[in-house]
Amino acid sequence: MQESFKPYVPADKVTPEMTPTSIIMGLLLAVIFGAANAYLGLRVGMTVSASIPAAVISMAVIRVIMKKDSILESNMVQTIGSAGESLAAGAIFTMPALFLWAKEGVMDKPSLITITVIALFGGLLGVFFMVPLRNALIVEEHGVLPYPEGTACAEVLLAGENGGSSASAVFMGMGIAALIKFIVDGIKVLPGAVSVKLSALKTEFSAEVYPALVSVGYICGAKISAYMFAGGLIGWFVLIPAIVTFGGDIVLYPASVSVAELYAAGGAAAIWSNYIKYIGAGAVAAAGIISLIKTLPLIVKTFVEAVKGIKSKAANRDVRTATDLDIRIVLGAILALILLIWLVPSVPVTLLGAVIIVIFGFFFSAVSSRMVGLVGSSNNPVSGMTIATLLIATIMLKIAGDNGAHGMQGAIAIGSIICIAACMAGDTSQDLKTGYILGATPKKQQIGEILGTIVAAFAIGGVMILLNEAYQFGSEVLPAPQASMMKMIIEGVMNGNLPWGLIFIGAFIAIAVEVLGISSLPVAIGLYLPLELSSTIMLGGLIRKFVDKKRGESKDAAGKGILFSSGLIAGEGIAGIILAILAVLGVGDKIDLSGSLNLGMFGGLAVLAFVVVMIGIYAVKRDNEKKQ
Repeated sequence: MQESFKPYVPADKVTPEMTPTSIIMGLLLAVIFGAANAYLGLRVGMTVSASIPAAVISMAVIRVIMKKDSILESNMVQTIGSAGESLAAGAIFTMPALFLWAKEGVMDKPSLITITVIALFGGLLGVFFMVPLRNALIVEEHGVLPYPEGTACAEVLLAGENGGSSASAVFMGMGIAALIKFIVDGIKVLPGAVSVKLSALKTEFSAEVYPALVSVGYICGAKISAYMFAGGLIGWFVLIPAIVTFGGDIVLYPASVSVAELYAAGGAAAIWSNYIKYIGAGAVAAAGIISLIKTLPLIVKTFVEAVKGIKSKAANRDVRTATDLDIRIVLGAILALILLIWLVPSVPVTLLGAVIIVIFGFFFSAVSSRMVGLVGSSNNPVSGMTIATLLIATIMLKIAGDNGAHGMQGAIAIGSIICIAACMAGDTSQDLKTGYILGATPKKQQIGEILGTIVAAFAIGGVMILLNEAYQFGSEVLPAPQASMMKMIIEGVMNGNLPWGLIFIGAFIAIAVEVLGISSLPVAIGLYLPLELSSTIMLGGLIRKFVDKKRGESKDAAGKGILFSSGLIAGEGIAGIILAILAVLGVGDKIDLSGSLNLGMFGGLAVLAFVVVMIGIYAVKRDNEKKQ
């Protein structure tokens, strides 16, 4: 394919790529989008791609403000910037379990060094694993593997003359979301959620008013949002009423009081926290494993082709657009990282654990790279890969006698490194696809990914510690759904104290959904999360459906609705980080006006309606501009 494909910038033309401007901007965006995605993922268990917003912002600065015509420089910005989002996704899906164990007194809180080192090792492994895979997956499979986000990002950069107007949607979203977040959670004059108690059904209906949740629904679309909402309905309008109705005075494990007493004291939320979250965890675990099993033929094919790709040599290694990092340096770096994983005291991994990381790390990095090429990063079954890794690693560690707190730490460290590596491999492959289309130098992009990984790894540790100090992982504000589930899986294997009956109920719900021909993972996530999250996400999905119907199902992934929604997510995440800093410094209480002024439920609904209208306006506006 390489001979027939001609990139936008020819191989014999040298233009600026890795410049001080692109490096500084890229590293800044890596920290910003990494922090924003960490906050979003800990709230709703989902993250969004930062490549397109980063590309738009880079164009606004480089092309519009600095008046430079350098598409490869803008591409380098998004390459470095997107590394923060992917590393954050892998980290927040696993490592908050360490904080949850510390809260229970099982072990000490993880240090900044521990978090940073684990994130750094996983991120670098993901980038290095992808280097020998580039030729097999990006070049040889061009036209076969579409890499949706990578291709869309290239299209955005190619449409550079519209960069300024597109960037305005991102910045507008950031400003609006930050303002709303400050009003709701800063000065606290508006409620963060509205709830209606339904006594006849022994449950309640609730929805949050935060713009990021509407944005998640808009970006995911109506179908995925509906699946999540369906899971929420099963939990809150089927299972909770059934447990309260039939439970009565019975004491059901793991609660220590009767169902009736539990409901009287805490309402439907108490039933959810004691029972439904375990059912949801079982559903998510089963759905993740099902997604992995469904892709097994593809996984085997990918792995075989990846090994062949390492042996194959491109015909023109001296060509700029075919130059990768020296394979000797890559293999040496991988070997050094594995030795460091084993030897560094702050990473509680034995030699057996290091071997597991080598095998599963490369295997799942290869799979992740091919999967995002087919279905995009949002549908990549990383959670299923991580669950499978955790189960195998925990069982092997227990058999080897490494159990208790140290074994649990080791299992989560292994899972974290592999999860981060898989996420980073997927992101790197998307970025390399963008570069392949544009005519970037692969070696420079790979160096850019390494720089973004290093800075993001140092930032994510501080962000996680800050968020935990301000809000507490496992709380209503930051439930950390994936990490809580990983924690329960490890405890279940090590201690055998999980309510397995509830876990298997959730597992069979996921299986039943799959039998109906519906993807069970989003349904399972909706079952696991509080209804107030999935109901607001559903609203965003409905808006997307309305807008798509109006404009005829546009395939342009860079529409202003998407960009505006990405800005809303980034703005709320950044505001959440700032408010967390204020809370830790003791300033949060001083700006709290909830005691003197509170606009109540209707004010909150007005804010939500405002956000909804703004998303719709920008999405439709984009379509109107195209027609003019």
